[in-house]
Amino acid sequence: MRFKISIVSIQRIARRVFFMAGVYASSASASDWPQFLGPTRDGAYSGGNLAKQWPKNGPPVLWKKDVGQGFSGPIVADGKVILFHRVGAQERVECFDAEKGGSLWRFDYPTAYEDTFGFDEGPRGTPAIADGKVFTFGAEGALHCLDFATGKKVWSVDAKKQFKTAKGFFGIACSPLVEGNAVLLNLGGENGAGVAAFDRATGKLLWKATDDEAGYASPTAATLNGQRLALFFTRSGLVACEPASGKTVFQFPWRARMSASVNAATPLVIDDLIFLSASYNAGAALLRVKGASVEKLWSGDDILSNHYVTSVHRNGFLYGFDGRQEQGERLRCVELKTGKVRWSQEDLAAGTVTLAGDLLLVLTERGELIEVAAAPEAFKEVNRAQILSSGVRAYPALANGRLFARSKDKLVCVNLAGGAK
Repeated sequence: MRFKISIVSIQRIARRVFFMAGVYASSASASDWPQFLGPTRDGAYSGGNLAKQWPKNGPPVLWKKDVGQGFSGPIVADGKVILFHRVGAQERVECFDAEKGGSLWRFDYPTAYEDTFGFDEGPRGTPAIADGKVFTFGAEGALHCLDFATGKKVWSVDAKKQFKTAKGFFGIACSPLVEGNAVLLNLGGENGAGVAAFDRATGKLLWKATDDEAGYASPTAATLNGQRLALFFTRSGLVACEPASGKTVFQFPWRARMSASVNAATPLVIDDLIFLSASYNAGAALLRVKGASVEKLWSGDDILSNHYVTSVHRNGFLYGFDGRQEQGERLRCVELKTGKVRWSQEDLAAGTVTLAGDLLLVLTERGELIEVAAAPEAFKEVNRAQILSSGVRAYPALANGRLFARSKDKLVCVNLAGGAK
């Protein structure tokens, strides 16, 4: 089945390249974790080998800190950890020393966010570090740019006030994507501000596009036939825009029929394929983009329906959580090209999945860290340890062999490097 999408000629989506000469320059190294889903925005770690066997009591905990509320994950660059959390009536951006956990600086601003369902009232979106700056997007739509070295404010935008950005079901949750000179957001604003880009240096609006409501998925980027495009999974479906101009290149509708639903998993790009997934009976779809049409290779709600966690890919297989978080999820391995379920594990509850070489690092909501072989033959658990108490919803960061993870009130640094004692 084919859908006409635009007059733009698109022949192949190359494997994503985040650090592009002349397009994006970050102070972070390849072994850092400077943004949501890591350096290449796909949940994959490219650092050194991790320990094959953990001590009986689990991997060494290097330090632990009390922190405020939030579902925002930590990020790491240049030996520093950034955490976006809420303390009292303040949304706080705090910088810690990655080695010892000491607080280096913090930036506070007031918030009055109240969660409609009584959930956590801290920020949801994970910050991004780029070119000596930190970019954050709070639960009430406050976009900030801070100096990475000092925490001093460079600029800010009140998206809720300026673009009438809606609260949605669970607050504003997009993790900013820095692409070239633009800070990209799944904004959900009014008057054509469904997705938007802001000047990285000044905060000035560069462009806005679509009338889509915001999903809970954060944007990613891919190179298509030599052209860099930003991919947004809005409440209505997939939107691809030119990062510099905002010109919409193609759209692919994909959402649940029920109103009380969200699209939350970031699109995953593998060569010329795009994997989309959502819960609420929307299900998963694998797309191939070529020419001026997009071909749906397979789809279904019984394959790998991601509720809020993005799947990862390795050697032709997808690994991720299938099902609704509150109803109990299954960790699954799915053959990319066919959608065939190769194995399914029922007893892990919900959690996040990070790819590290031939291992999956599964951090469950119960605070268990589980290493699983990233192999299609069968589910094989390698290591397991309790590193946090329950209430874990944020993505962890994996940098230089160390895992930085947070619960509803703790931030922990765990040594997973090979040779750990």
